[in-house]
Amino acid sequence: MAEALEFTDIQGIVTRGYAKLRAASYALLEITDVAATRTWLGALAGSITSTVNDPANVAQNIAFAPSALRKLGLAPEALAMFSAEFLDGMPSAHRGRLLGDLDDNAPEHWAWGGPTGAPVDLMLMLYARDEAGLAALAAAQASAFQGAGLRLTQTLATVDLGDVEHFGFHDGVSQPIIEGIPKAEPAANVIKAGEFLLGYRNEYGLYTARPLLPASADPTTMLPRDPAGSGAADLGRNGTYLVVRTLQQDVRGFRQFLERTSATLDSGGAEARLRLAAKLVGRWPSGAPLVKAPDRDDPALAAFNDFAYAKDDPDGLRCPIGAHIRRSHPRDSLDPSPGSDRSVAVDKRHRLIRRGREYGPPLPPDDSAGSADPGIADAERGLHFMAVNANISRQFEFIQHTWVNNPKFAGLYDDADPLLAAHTPAGGTFTIPAEPVRQRITGLPRFVTVRGGAYFFLPGLRAIRYLATMGS
Repeated sequence: MAEALEFTDIQGIVTRGYAKLRAASYALLEITDVAATRTWLGALAGSITSTVNDPANVAQNIAFAPSALRKLGLAPEALAMFSAEFLDGMPSAHRGRLLGDLDDNAPEHWAWGGPTGAPVDLMLMLYARDEAGLAALAAAQASAFQGAGLRLTQTLATVDLGDVEHFGFHDGVSQPIIEGIPKAEPAANVIKAGEFLLGYRNEYGLYTARPLLPASADPTTMLPRDPAGSGAADLGRNGTYLVVRTLQQDVRGFRQFLERTSATLDSGGAEARLRLAAKLVGRWPSGAPLVKAPDRDDPALAAFNDFAYAKDDPDGLRCPIGAHIRRSHPRDSLDPSPGSDRSVAVDKRHRLIRRGREYGPPLPPDDSAGSADPGIADAERGLHFMAVNANISRQFEFIQHTWVNNPKFAGLYDDADPLLAAHTPAGGTFTIPAEPVRQRITGLPRFVTVRGGAYFFLPGLRAIRYLATMGS
């Protein structure tokens, strides 16, 4: 039986992508006066958007870096109960090797979140129906920062591309559903709440480790109590971890690669470029999956998500085994028993809820040769990738290291993710299974470069109020 979710205590971004709120920006903040920030945080808590309602005009959520929890006064023994990945931080040397954040992707080159950048204690996430509404919301918050002991170190802006990312593909397809949310969905896509929310049972039937405080630390019972029955105050319940990575996309390079490579593999031309792009991604630009539409795009299948790989395409003749969507969410194709419920159960333990937004102006369609206005053509563009997960190691980091960056994924020899992997200067490889002879692409360039990132704690609303009172 599904656990009842405490919707009034869960920040809205966990369960909603705010599709009606097309404008968004993310304020990165440094705490400079702890007492003033506590007062601001206490006032802000009443306006944080929960999952209860689908906001029509504006929404705001807030996430905390480990440094914010230390500054606000959380005891060291409580802080130590957060995950090691969160406390270690994304820019650490070990994480760099694990995530592929080396060379041009290395944190010392990042625009934010790296070792040489401004401190980031908090991220305030602002959403509005349109740009005018966002500007008003951001201005009101900026005014409040001035007396709240906060310094705005950077604003991460976004752009509304209408559910399409910069490479031209429908974005946001294939999101998991948290068990307990009343939405009809195939069983393979319904995931235990504890995979995305602390204080609930996960796919192993266990509670993910989280900060539990002695009841004496919460004498007024502001926090929920440990559902396992220990009597401890559960600072983590209804909270989660938020992974944020700013990923710059080389759209012109992507188009140029498609043009020259499709001419050697195929007849060249627009249709050949489209077929090659779809093979790299695993979906057509509309979102239609290659498994169900192998020969041409079918917009009628744009949101179709009820398919399997081992069952429908075991050899990758429709969707290549190394395609981006197949390796980031392998569905029923995983060992020990591809095509079975056991395989699906493994996949369920490595899912993410994605909440990213694009940034930067779109590159005009005819700019593969560099003919556009330089101010637009040379502008940075990409994705502020955001992912909700309760276990950073088993979810985000596992996917990134073991599936995305792994050249040996699913029996492949030297094929990392064609879109996201940090290919060497010599280029990566990509295999397209075919009968009678496969096609093998070499010299695959790097299309995505990491420009910033951090791990955050996204508390429940009661936990936000509790953090605001510490030290008082």
